[in-house]
Formats: sequence, structure tokens, C-alpha cells
Amino acid sequence: MHLFNLQDQSYLKLPQTFYQRSKPAPVPTARIVRWNEGLAAQFDLSALESSKYADYFSGNASFNGAAYISQAYGGHQFGHYTTLGDGRAVLIGELFNKQGDRLDFQLKGSGRSPFSRGGDGKATLRWMLKEYLYSEALHYLGVSSSRSLAIVSTGEAVLRQEGPEPGAVLTRVMQSHLRVGTFEWVARTQSLQALEQLVDYAARRHYPEIIGEENLAISFVRKVMERQIETVSKWMGVGFIHGVMNTDNTAISGETFDYGPCAFINSYDPNQVYSSIDRQGRYAFSNQPRILLWNIARLAEALLPLIDKDSARAIRKAQDLIDDEFEQKYEQAYYEEMGLKIGMTQIPLSVVRPLVDELLQLLELNNYDFHHSFLHLENELRNSKTDCLFQNLQPWLQKWKQQLVQYKVVNTEAIAIMSKVNPTSILRNEDALSAIMNLQEGNSRAFDQIIEKVKKPYARG
Repeated sequence: MHLFNLQDQSYLKLPQTFYQRSKPAPVPTARIVRWNEGLAAQFDLSALESSKYADYFSGNASFNGAAYISQAYGGHQFGHYTTLGDGRAVLIGELFNKQGDRLDFQLKGSGRSPFSRGGDGKATLRWMLKEYLYSEALHYLGVSSSRSLAIVSTGEAVLRQEGPEPGAVLTRVMQSHLRVGTFEWVARTQSLQALEQLVDYAARRHYPEIIGEENLAISFVRKVMERQIETVSKWMGVGFIHGVMNTDNTAISGETFDYGPCAFINSYDPNQVYSSIDRQGRYAFSNQPRILLWNIARLAEALLPLIDKDSARAIRKAQDLIDDEFEQKYEQAYYEEMGLKIGMTQIPLSVVRPLVDELLQLLELNNYDFHHSFLHLENELRNSKTDCLFQNLQPWLQKWKQQLVQYKVVNTEAIAIMSKVNPTSILRNEDALSAIMNLQEGNSRAFDQIIEKVKKPYARG
């Protein structure tokens, strides 16, 4: 079966120390639980018999010409550096979609690899269903994300703290699995030449427009920073908490991935966390931009020898980049995103910012639902009956409407802007968990219904 071409596996052209050959472990009973038709349609999978999808995407059958590797990397986890690697994942290889984009295909939960340490390398059906749901939700909300092609149940029990659970393998599709932690690991353990090779590879794969620039390392950090700022500002706009923004979960491509203890917020609480071990609130909702800054600083730190041979000058150049550009670029992206949510575009941020900040303070003070609140603003402009739940917003609403009038934004224009960024349907954590539990018990109806809803988050009427 020649779906993959070994000659096209670009990661294999990097030093062999960057990865280990690794085959997925066979599973007792492979059965397709989820197949993403929309994503599958982007690729030519005609070489595959659909009756054998379960075997191929569980690891029971091998693809000829595939890479089958586990990648080496490290990462700062809750602020502490650890050597890691794909402990429960195998990169099958890279495929081109019908638009000509190179994408990684990875089996997650495929068994032990050379990087597994004490882990079993397995994944539970429950967590793979969650990744499928949330990655699709973010994708259709317009946020850069990995996608899930398939979930295959394995017919084996996976032992976790809560007890034995059904096992599963998920096929994850991404622009690449390069992460900030990849560069940290290479900088700490490999040669300067290897680090140069990795930067050149990543730039050519993700940001070819910067090839040939005078200082490739600085340009690369800037591009990653800009792409991640775009993603995180959109997280904040849709109320998404990643939960664990370790540097090994920060993709060079800017994609959201590794969906663990993530969720969309309900009542607005900037201090909300979703990881049970995040007792200090490191990855709280409102702290995500600051953690992104910290993670980008770790990327720049890893590339210091390439930024300048003189270490003092390298540090100054990296600090100048981050100090001069991050805050300004993030605030621009964030307040533009939030400005759209209140119907304001091409209006000075000096006007938008205080309005947004005050509104969020009111949502927190009154324990208002984040998503319903923005939909209420739309209804206000439609002259719909005022929702008594939001009476405490009245003074703010008057100021907001006055600014719309002052900047000649008519209600219909504001509503059109808002309707593109304020979802009428959001993936609620409690609904997701309920649907996952029902599917595990053999009833897929609720899961199917949620999938259909997340595909149309901005539908009106």
C-alpha cells in the first residue's frame, strides 16, 4: 500500500538523533469509532480500502513508504525543563493534501516508544474523543488547530488512576509536530550545526518567505511569535483555556494541539484553570498571553548562538525583539479581536480597549456567562427584548452605543461584524463529557449531534 512515499518524508533528512524508529504496537481488536469525512476529503486516500481503515489507523497494518518515527524533544513543564520525546505517539509520515500542503500524520496512543520511559504508551478512548471534539470545535471557530482524522478503539483496557478504561488510537493531522521544546532539546543536547539545520528546516517548511534574511534566527522567532499571538488572541476571544501551555505544547506552526484539561469558559472568570495540578494558576485563562511570552522567550533563548556569536549581543537582540514587539503585537491582535466582538472595526484601540476592559470587569463581577453576554449585545442592537439577567450592563451599554454613533457604525453593520466572531453555539464542557460517556456506553447520538453543532458555531436563525 503506497499512500506514503518514503522519499517525501522531509523529517528523515534531519540528523538521525532527532528521532527514533518506532512501530505502533498491534492491538487486539481495531474498530473505527470516528472517521472525519470532511478532513479525509482533503487527501487522496484512494490507495486505501475503506474496510481496512481500522487496521491501518490502529497500527495493525503497515503503510509502505511511511516514516514510522517518534520525535525527540524536551520542554518546560510548569516552568521546569524536562527531556521528553514521543512517548505514546508515532509519526506515520507526511502527506500532501489536495491543495499541495505538507501535513504530518501521527498515531497517538500507539504503544511504547524509545521515549516512553515508564509509560505504557497507550491512550484512553475518553481522552481521544475529547481531543477529537475540541480540535474540531476550534477549527470551525476559525482558530488554528490540529485535526483528528480517525479514532480507532483497540479492544484493550488501559489502566489509569480511575481504573481500567477502553483504549484507543487517534490519528492526528498537523502542519508539523515541531514545537518550542524541539528547539530547546536540540540546543541543549546537539551541536550548533544541528540547531542550524533545524531552524533552516522549520523556516523552509513553515515560513519560506524569511529564507535569505540577514538574521534567520531572529526572523524565525518573530514569525513564530506572530503566529502564536494570532492563535492565543483568538483563544481569548472565544473563551478557550488550553490548560497546559508547556513549551512542548507550543507548536512552531501556531496550531493548537495536545488537548488535555482544556475547556471553554462558562461564567467569565479570568482566573479559571482546568488542570487539576495547576494549583498556582500558571495556565489560568487570563495568564495565557503572559505564558505565551514566556514560551517565546524560551525559543529565543534556545537560538541565542544563532542570533549572534557574541552572547551579550545575542541576548540584547532577543530581548529587543520580545520587549519591543510582543506586547504591542499581542495587544493589537487581542483588542482587534475583542473589538469585533462588540461590533467595532477600524476604530482606534484607544477607544476599544477601555470599553472591552470595563465590559470584562462587569462580566466577572456579575458572574455573567461569557458567550451569552456577547450575544446579548447583539440583541440590544436588534432592539430585542432586554434580558433581565444583564441589567447590570445598562450603564456600559449606553457608553458603548454612544461610541458606535460617534464613529458612525450603524446597528446593522455592528451586528454583521459581531455575528462572525460571537458563536451562538459553543462546546460546553459538561455537554462534551456527557456525550463522551454516552458514546463509550454505545450510544453515539449525543456525540453526533455535538459534532454537527460545532461545525456551525456562528449560525444565526
